[in-house]
Amino acid sequence: MCRSIKTLRPPVLPEEATEDEIRAAALQYVRKVSGFRAPAAHNQEVFDRAVDAIAEATAELLAGLEVRGAPARKAG
Repeated sequence: MCRSIKTLRPPVLPEEATEDEIRAAALQYVRKVSGFRAPAAHNQEVFDRAVDAIAEATAELLAGLEVRGAPARKAG
């Protein structure tokens, strides 16, 4: 597990994760898996698409999780 990726769900995070926090976690994941901190120009597009896809999947996961003992989320 990449230690710089923090848990983004309550109760570890007191409020819902922001888009910036989700994107930062996705970026750390892609960096770890690819082995590149910053990709070369010829890999930038695929790197960015991977970050976008993982950020989207992460947001979907967090939105769907039900955490026992956590306060009910506001509908919005």
